Amino acid sequence: MPVKDSAGFRRNDPPIEKQGTSRRRASGGVTLNDVARVAGVSTITASRALNNPTIVSDTTVEKVRAAASQIGYVPNLLAGSLKSNRSRLVVVLVPTIAGSPFLRAIQALTDALARAGYQVMMGQIGYDNSHEEALLDAIIGRRPDGIVVTGLITSEAARRKLMMAGIPVVETWQMSAEPLDMLVGFSHYKVGEAMAAYLWERGHRHYLVATGRDVRGQQRLQGFRDKLAAVAGNEGQAASSIHESYVSLPSTVAAGRQVLSDALEQGLHVDAICCCSDALAVGVLYEAQARGIAVPDELAVLGYGDTEIAPHTVPAMSTVRVDDIGIGLHAARMLIARVEGHAPEQMVVDVGFSIQQRHSA
Repeated sequence: MPVKDSAGFRRNDPPIEKQGTSRRRASGGVTLNDVARVAGVSTITASRALNNPTIVSDTTVEKVRAAASQIGYVPNLLAGSLKSNRSRLVVVLVPTIAGSPFLRAIQALTDALARAGYQVMMGQIGYDNSHEEALLDAIIGRRPDGIVVTGLITSEAARRKLMMAGIPVVETWQMSAEPLDMLVGFSHYKVGEAMAAYLWERGHRHYLVATGRDVRGQQRLQGFRDKLAAVAGNEGQAASSIHESYVSLPSTVAAGRQVLSDALEQGLHVDAICCCSDALAVGVLYEAQARGIAVPDELAVLGYGDTEIAPHTVPAMSTVRVDDIGIGLHAARMLIARVEGHAPEQMVVDVGFSIQQRHSA
């Protein structure tokens, strides 16, 4: 005799229960029609609630999602993308996930995309872009709806492939006169200029720039050098001394302690250290405290990133603030507009930056 399962579906075989699992229909996977039936809505409404929730009421979305969860429905994303030519997937590429300074931007981007019915897949591209082309080849083959890249696409072959594929791309965290597609970021060269001007105006003349060898770090270093040369020349003063200390990325607190320790052991005359991250600056502060060096009276320390810890160090850290959340939100809006067939309000957005003056510099 036919029986019904807990969701009200007829089945020919007796229900077989396994501990910790849901009952399954004997005749194959649960379908969208099943979800609609349990939720008490039409199939098209169920589809919209799951795939484009912004055009359906919140109550309906909750009802449909509850029904899908109850009966164990998982959409066939491959079949859906073949029919609509849409994958509802956005790939985000970052240099690193470990200790990433990009996490707040990624969170803002992910949240905004999720509200519009898109899912995010992350990949690590490295600071030297050595995996860029191979990783992009794998991504293009899967045809996501969009790609967000931290930095700029540098490989000419990769740029050609992306243009031919027609996948919307947002490059982030940098500025360029020739973006591949859409761009949201700021000028790292100008950040370097601003850091130099800030320290110069406070009377510091002997600098150590602790940075990585990545493109963004080198742009900040060049801006720092150029600005100091300009202000020294304008004021008729002798050129200030600038030393460089290169660290592995992502930079760490331990690396910051080592930066100051090495500078002291080398006998460098330094009255200000400009760091490529707040984590690095925290390490410099720790080492200065351990050695009895007064900050900022004897040594100014300037960070980068304005992370959560910056206002809570002793002394409170002066640092560069970047609108990382704004970067994520702008990137999401740009992609959603393009994927849904609209032109973004702006193809290039410069979010700028600011220096947060506290007590370490």
